[in-house]
Amino acid sequence: MPVAIHATEKALFKVFSNDFAFSIPAYQRPYAWTKNQASELLTDLLSFLGDGSEAVTDANPYFLGSIVLIKSKDASKADVVDGQQRLTTLTILLAVLRSLSNEKNASKITKYIYQEGDEFEGTDDCYRLKLRERDEDFFCHYIQHDNKLDELLKLDTSQLTDSQRNIQINARYFLDKLSQLSEQERSHFIHYLMTCCFLVVVSTPDLDSAYRIFSILNARGLDLSLSDFLKSEVIGAIHPSQQDKYTRIWETEEEDLGRETFQELFAHIRMIDRKAKLSETALNEFRKHILPKKEPEKFINEVLKPYSDALEIIKTANYQSDKDAKIVNFLLQWLNQIDNVDWIPPAILYFSKNSHAPDKLKRFFTDLERLAAGLMILRADINDRIRRYGKLLTAIEGDIDLYASESPLQLTPEEINRIIKTLDGDLYLITRIRQYVLLRLDSALSEGEGTYEYPVITVEHVLPQNPSEGSIWLEWFPNDEERIQYVHRIGNLTLLSRKKNAEAQNYDFDKKKKKYFVSNTSIVPFVLTTQVLQQSEWTPAVIEQRQEDSLQSLRKIWRL
Repeated sequence: MPVAIHATEKALFKVFSNDFAFSIPAYQRPYAWTKNQASELLTDLLSFLGDGSEAVTDANPYFLGSIVLIKSKDASKADVVDGQQRLTTLTILLAVLRSLSNEKNASKITKYIYQEGDEFEGTDDCYRLKLRERDEDFFCHYIQHDNKLDELLKLDTSQLTDSQRNIQINARYFLDKLSQLSEQERSHFIHYLMTCCFLVVVSTPDLDSAYRIFSILNARGLDLSLSDFLKSEVIGAIHPSQQDKYTRIWETEEEDLGRETFQELFAHIRMIDRKAKLSETALNEFRKHILPKKEPEKFINEVLKPYSDALEIIKTANYQSDKDAKIVNFLLQWLNQIDNVDWIPPAILYFSKNSHAPDKLKRFFTDLERLAAGLMILRADINDRIRRYGKLLTAIEGDIDLYASESPLQLTPEEINRIIKTLDGDLYLITRIRQYVLLRLDSALSEGEGTYEYPVITVEHVLPQNPSEGSIWLEWFPNDEERIQYVHRIGNLTLLSRKKNAEAQNYDFDKKKKKYFVSNTSIVPFVLTTQVLQQSEWTPAVIEQRQEDSLQSLRKIWRL
């Protein structure tokens, strides 16, 4: 059955009215607008209003964007899915205007902040905006109550939470700026703010459709994420006596991972459970298929926390153990350079099951890096990767022998042949893999001692693609067809720790070695480059030998 969705443009005097009783759900982020956003808002508003010489009705209207609400058509209660930052900031602005106004105007402004109950209409006294529980009392006392701004501004900033500090800073900013206006100018501004400033109010009674609308409308860093909605459902289903405990666990894991990676975690949890591409909204899949499998406490204890801990170690390559930690972290570092993240769900699942077995982790991650690199070299598309890793997840869950030849962790003979053919071909032309392959090769040649934390790493031809007339290159490679067979292959490629120099690329070999391949320091950072510097000439025989040696090294790395 279709869900009713309503979208209406409303002036602020209709937004802050008895039609709405805004409530910020627990899953929302804390208030996070800083002085920068508050300044941008006020500056824009005053700019659109102009110098006040014309009537408010003739001023340019100002569009404040949209807010998304979960709200029944005939009820005022409205959970704010998107828009809490604007609604909170506008309420702070109104509170400051009230504090600066005469008694008559202050009373008029109060009605936009506070709803006075009416026993005949069956309504109660309430504030028009209710922040999430952790911020509610602070906001009520210092912003929504009358005559409390002075107290707010005197509070010790170091004792405030981030959201409380933002409230204080923005209130002070508004007070400083609006104090510079006359009473008449402020009255003019309030008139403009409430009648010529508009929000598009989008409302639906259904959380899932509200989430869908929100996802379409927004792409900003402070917006809600899937994890915020799931937090509301999971924590909300726990007995009130235990909610604080599990909220702390949830928020600690989010803090440890960082918001972006924590959001990514839920995509991996979904893949571990579903083992297939997303077939509907992620929220729906969690609600239908994943959350019902475990009680909320168990979901946090047995899924969220261990998977979050595993992801943190995987992403930072910071496994701690008395045995094999160095090799496990070495492999994780390379996995993190793969050009997709589809390998991460199997990594999380296996790590969470075997975190205290370093010998198992060493063997597994050796073969996972081999598989992930192989699929990347073969340019396997997302559907092929998801199918393959889905099978691997099933194998891990079923404790199937992951090292048998038919295991999804192992490359097939056909895949191995195709990988070798790709590596033995024009590698340079495959942009997405050439640097990974060459760095992996360089690391092996340096026996794992190479470090590659340079701001820029580029792949360079030794034999140029277009050698200059009269150059030594044309003596060594007089035949164009023969030359083009060598130019893009591994044997003719090396690495630079700086941007390419288009002019230098065509230097003769000796000049190129001295001016282009030598590092600014006395130490050349790449073994591959050192190999080039050791050569007195660069002929087909040199490239062929280097090609053969490189291919043998890569075959050894990945057991091809």
